[in-house]
Amino acid sequence: MKLPLIGGCVCGAVRYEVTHKPTRVYACHCTDCQRVTTSAFSIGVSVPGEAFRVTGKELQPVPGGITEGGRAKTRWVCPDCGIWICGGVKVGTEPPDYTRHVRGGTLDDTSWLRPTLHFFARSKQPWVILPEDATVYEAAPPRA
Repeated sequence: MKLPLIGGCVCGAVRYEVTHKPTRVYACHCTDCQRVTTSAFSIGVSVPGEAFRVTGKELQPVPGGITEGGRAKTRWVCPDCGIWICGGVKVGTEPPDYTRHVRGGTLDDTSWLRPTLHFFARSKQPWVILPEDATVYEAAPPRA
C-alpha cells in the first residue's frame, strides 16, 4: 500500500485521497451491506477523518436506516453515478478523533485489501469462509 490512497466513483465525477494509513480493513456481512452492494459483504477501510479529502463533485447524502445501536446511518454517494464512497458525517465536518469508513472497492488499487475483521458474521452467506486468523464479531464490533 502506497500513500496517498486514491479512489473515486465509477463515472469519475468524485475523486478522493487518503493521506494516512488505514486503522483497519474490515468486511461487513450485515444484510444491509449485502443488499446495498448486491454482494455477500462490503469491504470498509477505516481512516482518520482528517486524512480523507474529496475532490471533484460534492458527495450527496443518502439515508441508510438505523443501526442496531439506534444511530442513523448516512451513505455518501456520487451525485451522478450513485456509487457509495463512504459513510458517516458530512465530509469536512468531522469532530476531533473521528473515524471515516471508506468503501474499499472504490480505491484505485485494491490489491492490498485484506479484511482482518469481520462484522455481523451471524448473517454471512454460508459459502463465505472466514480466515482462521481473522477477528470475527457475530454482530457489530465494540465502538473504538
